[in-house]
Amino acid sequence: MPSLTGTGPGAQPRILSSICCYCGTGCGVKIHTDGNQVLKVSGDERHPSSLGKLCSKGMALGATVRRDGSRILSAQWRESKDEPRRNIALDDACDIAAAKLADVIGTHGPDSIGFYLSGQLLTEDYAVFNKLARALVGTNNIDTNSRLCMSSAVSGYKLTLGADAPPACYDDLDHADTVMIAGSNMAYAHPVLFRRLEAAKERRPDMKIIVVDPRRTDTCDIADIHLAITPGSDVALFHAMLNVMARGGLVDLDYIDRHTEGYAQVETRIRAFTPELAQELCGVSAADIVQCARWFGNAQAALSLYTMGLNQSSSGTAKNSALIHLHLATGQIGKKGAGPFSLTGQPNAMGGREAGGMATLLPGHRDPNDTQHRAEVARLWKVDAVPDKPGHTAIDMFDAVLDGRVKVLWVAATNPAQSMPDQAKVRAALNAAEFVIVQEAFANTETLAYADLVLPAATWPEKSGTVTNSERRISRVRAAIEAPGDARPDWQLVCGIARRLALRIAPEKTRLFDYQDEAEIFAEHVRFTAGRDLDYSALDYATLDKDGPQQWPYKGPRSAPVRLYADGVFATANGRARFMDVDYVPVAERVSTGYPLRLTTGRMRDQWHTMSRSGLVPALTRHAEEPFIYLHPNDMLRHNIQDDAFVKVETRRGHIVLAAMADENLNPGHAWLPMHWGSAFMAGNGVNALANSARDPISQQPELKHSAAGISVQNYAWQATAWIRGYIPSLRQRLSKWLAVFPYAVLMPSAVGGEGLRMRFASPEKPDTATLTELVRDLQLDDAGLTFDDPALGITRRIQYCGARVDAFLLAGDTRGHEALLQWADTHVLPADPGQLLQGRARAAARARTVCSCENVSDTAIDAGITAGHLLEGLQATLKCGTSCGSCLPEIKRMIQRHNTQEIRV
Repeated sequence: MPSLTGTGPGAQPRILSSICCYCGTGCGVKIHTDGNQVLKVSGDERHPSSLGKLCSKGMALGATVRRDGSRILSAQWRESKDEPRRNIALDDACDIAAAKLADVIGTHGPDSIGFYLSGQLLTEDYAVFNKLARALVGTNNIDTNSRLCMSSAVSGYKLTLGADAPPACYDDLDHADTVMIAGSNMAYAHPVLFRRLEAAKERRPDMKIIVVDPRRTDTCDIADIHLAITPGSDVALFHAMLNVMARGGLVDLDYIDRHTEGYAQVETRIRAFTPELAQELCGVSAADIVQCARWFGNAQAALSLYTMGLNQSSSGTAKNSALIHLHLATGQIGKKGAGPFSLTGQPNAMGGREAGGMATLLPGHRDPNDTQHRAEVARLWKVDAVPDKPGHTAIDMFDAVLDGRVKVLWVAATNPAQSMPDQAKVRAALNAAEFVIVQEAFANTETLAYADLVLPAATWPEKSGTVTNSERRISRVRAAIEAPGDARPDWQLVCGIARRLALRIAPEKTRLFDYQDEAEIFAEHVRFTAGRDLDYSALDYATLDKDGPQQWPYKGPRSAPVRLYADGVFATANGRARFMDVDYVPVAERVSTGYPLRLTTGRMRDQWHTMSRSGLVPALTRHAEEPFIYLHPNDMLRHNIQDDAFVKVETRRGHIVLAAMADENLNPGHAWLPMHWGSAFMAGNGVNALANSARDPISQQPELKHSAAGISVQNYAWQATAWIRGYIPSLRQRLSKWLAVFPYAVLMPSAVGGEGLRMRFASPEKPDTATLTELVRDLQLDDAGLTFDDPALGITRRIQYCGARVDAFLLAGDTRGHEALLQWADTHVLPADPGQLLQGRARAAARARTVCSCENVSDTAIDAGITAGHLLEGLQATLKCGTSCGSCLPEIKRMIQRHNTQEIRV
């Protein structure tokens, strides 16, 4: 499935088929280009995983393709840590990296080097990085941010089914009659799949959907039962469901006897987990547990969908295993509409595991602790041996940097100075490292502050290769435009350094990195899969170009099984699936008097990870314009917190200051934070300054989903708000220093009035005159058209405008006119008396909030349409909301339901 019109980068308008670079759904996209300009991105109807659908982030991909200050366009280096980096030639950067690596290896040995990679790399990038680490450097210290998202799912699959191989596929969404969604806000994290599930539910209203999540999310809107369990209690819930099924004769004893082992021990274990005990442990009713168990046990086809709520836990492997037990006990696996299906978080987390790009893996799903496996890998790489010493997984690697065991850290395509838990420790490690190499495309990531050498990486859609999505489907990623400046595909950067390093430490290995193109790397990689559970050794680029994306195992056209284990033979030594005798273990950190809240985190609808890419699109900021911590109204009342009040949120690892917002979708005693906010957007070390690094003993995945937290009101006497129109990357560069000035500060990309930045600051005391003067200058408001100052009160007000167009404003010490000014900036409607507004005397109605980001439709417009009598179809026809990606549909349906409920009451 090559380009739809033309091939290769060129000067003529064309359309090229590729894959979205966000989540593990693996949606097909069509990239519309003119020369080196991406005109737009649309869904590819021919891709079997997504059938032409995209979410709001995917639809906005074209706006993230920039060749400006948002990108790293040249290599950068600093000779010492107390001086700024300067631009250098890429060849010189490769020489510096190779010389440093060789020197440290020679002095401290190969295990003094660590590689921290990303599930957003292509399989070809992973393969070359892995070869560099193990075949040349000689270390297993290579891990990835997939450790933070998928490693517990991997461990669960391997322990029970024998291999890291999701047995189900997306087609099963259309055929299941009971679906359990556990630990996933699928509507936000995998919206294209959620739309497909919604459509299946509409076609077959008798389908039963169970959602297991401590918080009521948009995903719950299609649930027949929402089990709002206590965080971390999933194992107790699944054991209780199996208890009900076993006592009620709903298990398939014949299937258990013929295809599994270990059930007797698990059956003994679950006897204690009655629905009544689970009610006490999980905080949900025993009757609901019984009902869910009966739906699952009586289903003709039961499907489970799960992700970070299960994985990001100190007992993540146990949670995954206990869920898989429900399928093994009922024979609900290997058939249409059934199976335990982990939804991958990143676009190529699975491809990275196939390539062995983790400390606990070797290529082709091999084990670095297995002597035979190591010998096989060495033979295929044509080297004498690969290292046998266990490598550091993600958390351990940063611990090893902090205590000096790892001297050089090479970070590629990920942002650990925001995404890792316990940020104080992670940043201390980055500061302590002797040398940090950061291979990155975007100039706005927090980790760049710690880099000694920066390598400019190409990014989507400037690089080619392959990715594997959640349903084991391998797709081609294609370069639609040339990379800007000195940016190069990741594998090329790695090979450039590897060849130089080999000349210094092992000249005979230089040949290992003499690849001509990505196709040659892929051809080498697939040989590692031969004879393994994922065997796709018969696959090549020509086949993918001709026949389109293919699922593994693949041994030829029409040979790939859509589902695994249909014959009841599993990927274990004896072919039997295994029941694992796992117990329920509570969360690693209990709530207490000092830390009474259960804090968890999750995704926003229109943002991705640390926002280095999605944050470049102003339209994607409209649905959630700034960070808040969300609390149940009872907790707001108990702690005497008003909406929008400033609070300090604290765990045993650190604290941040945020504005608070009431949220009835939470249970009392719970708090929720979006995961995306790092120190690039707010004061302090970001959300993950609070997060817990306690790990699952098997998967080594940290418990990012739960921390015990305390909260206290911050009575800040002085506040300021500001907005400035302009180019986001340059504005952030100029204004980000203000995040370090005040205890509360946010600096957010904004779509108000087009493109710009919004700022908000607060402090216990008013700043001095010099500080306010500098803030005015940085906002370019020295010669503002309207001004009002009262230095004694710390009040400074400025508005720069021309006619009806506002260019910037600052309200410091008195922010009453904030909403009115934002309305003016957004609507370009000149107020009757701007002076009244400046003095805080003009009040604005509540500003409209965007519900549909794709079509820029506000809640006000939707409410008006509902009042006029429109149902969903009418709103879609008149306003176009919900007609593009559909991510806003749950919210629109709730608005309609609220209106109808109010009418009935009247």
